[in-house]
Amino acid sequence: MPRRSVVDHTLRKRALLADVRAGRVALAEVCDATAQLVQAARHHGEETADRCPVCQNTLLTRVNYVYGEALGTVAGQAKRERELARMDSMQDEFAVYAVEVCRSCRWNHLAVSYVLGAEPGPGQAPRRQRRRTVPY
Repeated sequence: MPRRSVVDHTLRKRALLADVRAGRVALAEVCDATAQLVQAARHHGEETADRCPVCQNTLLTRVNYVYGEALGTVAGQAKRERELARMDSMQDEFAVYAVEVCRSCRWNHLAVSYVLGAEPGPGQAPRRQRRRTVPY
């Protein structure tokens, strides 16, 4: 699954954590995951090998959100990696935003964003979304 237009937010994360450790940013400002995000992490997220940088108690969970005009009602939903792979082969171009979440202290941070799906060629009309009877 070749990712395009990848934006890695690791440097921003490091700077924010440095500000937290220096006392310039309160924990309440970075440990503010909404109930919906924590639920998405629990039900649609995938555990990583990385410990939470704030509480150090829990492994982080990665939640992938998808957005794109061709996605219709699927836009804005959380998807697992295997679902992204399936969507990549069937959909026009769409964006993925991967958020890391600590389900204990509620730390959350945008880790990376990228583009998947069929890349339209120059002067080429986007392919039609294939109709499915089963949701992704």
